[in-house]
Amino acid sequence: MRNIFNKRRKLLLLVLLLAAGGAGLLAFNESDKYFQIAKNLDIFAAFYRELNTYYVDDLSPEKVMHKGIESMLEETDPYTDFIPEENLDDLKFMATGKYGGVGASINTLGDTTVITDIYEGSPMHRAGVKPGDILLSLDGKPTKGMDQEEISRLLKGNAGTSLDMLLKNPFTGEETTKKIVRQEINVMPVSYSGMVSSDVAYIKMVQFTENSGAQVQMTFERLKQEHPGLKGVILDLRGNPGGLLDEAVNVSNIWIDKNKLIVSTKGKVKNWDREYKTQQAPADINMPLVVLTNRSSASASEIVAGAVQDLDRGLVVGQRSFGKGLVQTTRPLPYNAKLKVTTAKYYTPSGRCIQAIDYSHRNQEGEVDYVPDSMRRSFTTLAGRKVKDGGGIEPDAQVEPQFLSQVAITLLRKQYIFDYATQYYYAHPKIAAAGSFQLSEDDFTDFLRFLDGKDYSYKTHSEEALESFQSTARKEKYYDAVSKEFEALQQKMRHDKKQDLLKNKTEIKRLLEEEIANRYYLQKGRIERSLAWDNEVNESIRLFHNPQEYQQLLK
Repeated sequence: MRNIFNKRRKLLLLVLLLAAGGAGLLAFNESDKYFQIAKNLDIFAAFYRELNTYYVDDLSPEKVMHKGIESMLEETDPYTDFIPEENLDDLKFMATGKYGGVGASINTLGDTTVITDIYEGSPMHRAGVKPGDILLSLDGKPTKGMDQEEISRLLKGNAGTSLDMLLKNPFTGEETTKKIVRQEINVMPVSYSGMVSSDVAYIKMVQFTENSGAQVQMTFERLKQEHPGLKGVILDLRGNPGGLLDEAVNVSNIWIDKNKLIVSTKGKVKNWDREYKTQQAPADINMPLVVLTNRSSASASEIVAGAVQDLDRGLVVGQRSFGKGLVQTTRPLPYNAKLKVTTAKYYTPSGRCIQAIDYSHRNQEGEVDYVPDSMRRSFTTLAGRKVKDGGGIEPDAQVEPQFLSQVAITLLRKQYIFDYATQYYYAHPKIAAAGSFQLSEDDFTDFLRFLDGKDYSYKTHSEEALESFQSTARKEKYYDAVSKEFEALQQKMRHDKKQDLLKNKTEIKRLLEEEIANRYYLQKGRIERSLAWDNEVNESIRLFHNPQEYQQLLK
């Protein structure tokens, strides 16, 4: 009975965002959709009035209404959202990459909040704050007991406002007070650019915000001018969640000729259907091009990768992309609120929609699933290569993803990699350039000593599977018969933490080197150091140096 009531309640709440009122009900035909809307609005208004009048306790109108909105949004995709006035800064950041703040990232572990990253040129950078510094209080309020979200909110604010900050040096324990004046922080769409070999350029793009296309083009033209013998350029869109559709077109236009279709959109409102073509002369239509993608490349990233692939302009290398083929539009609501609503699907030049999750069809529990392979249709690129819809962008050259070991994940999660990098920074005034910095064997031995007495225990997947078997065997009363064999197997599988460190030494050293490079050279240093063992980057360089294979993949 309760489930039936909940379902009815959800149905009533689905009409919440529409203007309430029941006038003119008789003007609608019973079978008319608009009659159903008006009817349920009238029921909803009466339902809320009676509930508010007679319910034994006071109900918060805002809380109840927001619950209704949340219930309504459960029937849509996760990109359709209600944005109250107080959260409009988040919407602005998604479009512009700008926000008011101090230019730092934090991590709270237990009662301790640590500065993890400093953005170059930010107020925190100019004030001399370092990654690893411990944040004790903000405007006199102790951070102890605050959650990370609350502290992040206090760090943000309007440009020009000040913030008194009490920090502790993690090495000396010395406490210092700093007055930080917030400014508009502009997270640049290009987080790093440079040469990954003597003749291959690399551009890492982290988001598609205003003027992204212009910044990527300026970066590419600078690299091309500084290195006239370029054999190729890598555009790294791994982990890029997307952003503005127009900027995806502008980025594509850097390497794709004028008046070429990049993407089209189709939705319920046919007047809004559009085709987006390149508007400018390209910077270079002949330079060999690779676009890197992974499972976190989404939306605008997939528009660029899809256009490059469908027009046979270059190669997509890496792993299949996320598969978000939906377009959002913001609509105004009363009291400065906004509705961010999915209004269309987008289609690559070959005509495919790469949306991987079908939100329009749900099972009885309301769950959604991926488009099955049997339902995916084939399309062709300009040169006749087969590509498919319904599952993201599949790379032309697949590179298996690298997964961290359990011991490495544990060291990162418990911040032991981070803490050692802080210790190393204060013990070494300077290091080699980020791209060539390496930890010595003595340094790694020192890291092992640093871990002595620290808890970095974890369960391997094999141990978890064994525990699951034990639980099932006990329930089914088989355990007593196999207990000796089980205990012997458990003993054999029990891992040695120290051996795990040595077995995964190369991986752990790389993580340490990246974190240490970040201490001296900030985010750019971390990225530059990681490129040395980047499999996708190395595969791209190999393809550029084998033009016959590169061309063969385009046929």
